[in-house]
Amino acid sequence: MSVNSVNNVNTSTAAYNSTSVQQKQAAENTNTTKNTADNKGVVYEKGTSSSSSTKGIYSKDEIVARLKKDAEARTSQMRSLVEKMMTSQGQKIGQADDMWKFLASGKFTVSADVKAQAQADIAEDGYWGVEQTSDRILEFAKALTGGDASKAEEMRAAFEKGFKAATGAWGSKLPDISQKTYQAVMDKFDDWAGVKKAETETE
Repeated sequence: MSVNSVNNVNTSTAAYNSTSVQQKQAAENTNTTKNTADNKGVVYEKGTSSSSSTKGIYSKDEIVARLKKDAEARTSQMRSLVEKMMTSQGQKIGQADDMWKFLASGKFTVSADVKAQAQADIAEDGYWGVEQTSDRILEFAKALTGGDASKAEEMRAAFEKGFKAATGAWGSKLPDISQKTYQAVMDKFDDWAGVKKAETETE
């Protein structure tokens, strides 16, 4: 074997070893960075967004998905509670409307803990209270329209249609809290559409 061949082998081996060392150091640096990040927790950096709440622009898909997921979870929780109550009182659960008709009849008893939970849920600051419910309805309407106030009346009509359908499922006039929520939603649609502002300016 020539001296040049030996030198070439040694050079190749040195280059390989150097590359291996560099790769190993890079991996160690990555692990160190990862461990440091793990110890400090997740760090969120403020980013830029194409949407601006000050301009009334909404991210439709994200907001609608969040609202739907939240409403489904809360409704499922309430339905489960009512179904248990119905079963314990010998009531048959058939169609979806049966639950609403059962509640509308008023012919049932509730335990102290269920009553306390229901009262908390429909309280002024509760999830099913007038303010939170009307706020969610408006947020949903704005998300569907991208915050376009010119479509407020279209959304109002859709809400009214839904309210009538709920009244039909209930089987009679909806409870007082539902009437108050209806009025709060109407007022918020007015504000969104600029109806009250326009009325004030013309007076």
